[in-house]
Amino acid sequence: MKMSSTTAYDLVVLDMAGTTVADGGLVEQAFAAAARSLGEDPEAMVDYVRATMGESKISVFRHLFGDESRARQANTAFEEAYGELVAGGRVSALPGAREAIERLRSEGRTVVLTTGFARVTQDAILGALGWRDLVELTLCPADAGGRGRPYPDMVLAALLRTGAVDSVRRIALAGDTSYDMLSGVRAGAGVVAGVLTGAHGKDALYEAGATHVLGSVAELPDVLARAEAS
Repeated sequence: MKMSSTTAYDLVVLDMAGTTVADGGLVEQAFAAAARSLGEDPEAMVDYVRATMGESKISVFRHLFGDESRARQANTAFEEAYGELVAGGRVSALPGAREAIERLRSEGRTVVLTTGFARVTQDAILGALGWRDLVELTLCPADAGGRGRPYPDMVLAALLRTGAVDSVRRIALAGDTSYDMLSGVRAGAGVVAGVLTGAHGKDALYEAGATHVLGSVAELPDVLARAEAS
């Protein structure tokens, strides 16, 4: 049984790749294909790509390739390459992720899945996993005005679109990158949980504002239950 409405985390915003979805390094593979398509050396850029995991991909390409035209060309090439890898069966649910989502929903919480990918890629992943009807809402940067992480826009869009809670402090967020943590902090989420199944380690997650660091998203339902009981 939940405590008072001021402590119930009834809106849960979850990242996809690295948090609920295992993609086996497909982001780097797709990035390399995109860089080569523009005649660039991906090895010279891979450190930046790793450091900015979780950020909107078009923002990463704007930084790396400069002008808007080349950035959009690279982003299109990236989405196509990633989509082909997804279609080839290269993504899977992280252990316990689906079960955690189903438990959260059974407890009366609204769950939203977010990503830094474009909608076409997000839909391909959801389709490959059979997750199209798993949650109430899925969001990509374009659904929140075009700004992805580390901006708070997708988290706030989840609140506005679902109307699931009456305060940002009743939002719980989980992700695997520093950018996920920053977006949660900037949105005012009450729980900002980092998970160790993706891009960034414990220290980086805490430095970016994580309130909790978990081994995986499978631990999140119990963490929320304890937070509500305290």
